[in-house]
Amino acid sequence: MKEALDRGYQVTAVVRDHTRMTEQYENLRVVEGNAMDADNVASICEGHQVIISAVGASLGAEEELAIVAHSIVEGARRSGISRLVVVGEAGSLEVASGIKWMDTDEYPKESKPLAIAHVKAYEIYSQSDLDWTYCSPPAQIIPGRRTGQFRIGTDKLILDESDRSSISAEDYAAAIIDEVEDPYFLRARFTVAY
Repeated sequence: MKEALDRGYQVTAVVRDHTRMTEQYENLRVVEGNAMDADNVASICEGHQVIISAVGASLGAEEELAIVAHSIVEGARRSGISRLVVVGEAGSLEVASGIKWMDTDEYPKESKPLAIAHVKAYEIYSQSDLDWTYCSPPAQIIPGRRTGQFRIGTDKLILDESDRSSISAEDYAAAIIDEVEDPYFLRARFTVAY
């Protein structure tokens, strides 16, 4: 949100509870919405140019991700928006040919149901007729600063020389807004990391 605002865009932030959103900016409108309701998605998104979905789910509520994916796809269609950028997950990225990170011993076992749910949601987005992009993060998104310097990949977890996979939240946001401004990964997934 902040990256888009810093670049001069008008942003509508859709949140579950507007009282938790205390930040105020000139070009920001905050509305309460339900991403699991296609009618609500369509109503809120009408008149916008792009949807950036950063909807997550908690452990135990993984099935919500597929419901959200169907709802966002249908809501986008109804509102006339064809461009969708999804903030995804990293578990389905490969660490070796044909081996997903979530299928290794290094992946946190308690997070695997959530990773599987993200894969199901990814399939829904990828089978839609929207101009979707799915951005998988690295293994860690850490607090930091915006450098504008990061590597871009497609389906493999990006590791640095110390076998770490990370990026600052600020640079991850920059990568997403870069893709919105200059679409390179239309109907494809990409990932970023240092």
